[in-house]
Amino acid sequence: MPADGIIAEEARMKLRSLLFVPGDRPERFAKAAASGADAIILDLEDSVAPERKAFGREAIAEWLAGPRDCVAFVRVNPLDGDHSRADLAAILPAAPDGIMLPKAEGAASVHALIGLADGGTVPPILPIATETPVAIFELGTFRQVGDRLAGLTWGAEDLPASIGASTSREEDGRYTAPFEMARGLTLFAAHAAGVPAIDTVFPRIGAMDDLKAYVGRARRDGFTGMMAIHPVQVAVINEGFTPSATEVAHARAVVEAFATHPGAGVLKLDGKMIDRPHLIQAQRVLAAAQ
Repeated sequence: MPADGIIAEEARMKLRSLLFVPGDRPERFAKAAASGADAIILDLEDSVAPERKAFGREAIAEWLAGPRDCVAFVRVNPLDGDHSRADLAAILPAAPDGIMLPKAEGAASVHALIGLADGGTVPPILPIATETPVAIFELGTFRQVGDRLAGLTWGAEDLPASIGASTSREEDGRYTAPFEMARGLTLFAAHAAGVPAIDTVFPRIGAMDDLKAYVGRARRDGFTGMMAIHPVQVAVINEGFTPSATEVAHARAVVEAFATHPGAGVLKLDGKMIDRPHLIQAQRVLAAAQ
């Protein structure tokens, strides 16, 4: 990917941390917005009981229409149910910054969501891309709609239930092989589509050291952000996905070395060989640090 493509991918919308908030709890919206999260996700799906969804729509629309200084997504209900059209009709006039689409099954689901808007303006979409068995086989199609996406993320709760797995994790918290595969495929699908790769939530709220390790692994693997379920997780996530001063300094040195020798394929820096993949990684670091 050329340098300008990397910068475009990283700079679409700064999404290191995305904090979930139940859509029927408007008293929590302001606190979530002030948490330091790069975005909040006002949820109309799992955290809202069916009899509370109408209230949740009204509460979200009212809050979005008021003054705010944070990026706000709305997670609508799945396309295969009775609520998603009503969700969009209520919230799109209030201009959310993005829509999170649960149980997405590739590009077809993105097109279907846009169709439900009945001609209304649909903001960037963040699909949860691995919540059904069919979805796994459609991950590669998201590159067809990359220009409509805010990113791509995955989930490890609905998928095991849908296939009869007793759990998605080993006793030490690591994902079992099938769900580790789903995570990896989402990572590659996001980068193939040229959009941010957002890792799933870390469910143990009080285990901050384990969260820090999880975030470090996610960034190491190529994820650029992560979802959160509690405000206390936000600072750790933001720090983990922000390049350190040392990383930035090294990245600048790599970029400067190739700028000084524009025709070179391989260079020596601080006693080590660097080549074009090192340049691409350095450009990503600098884009993320902006």
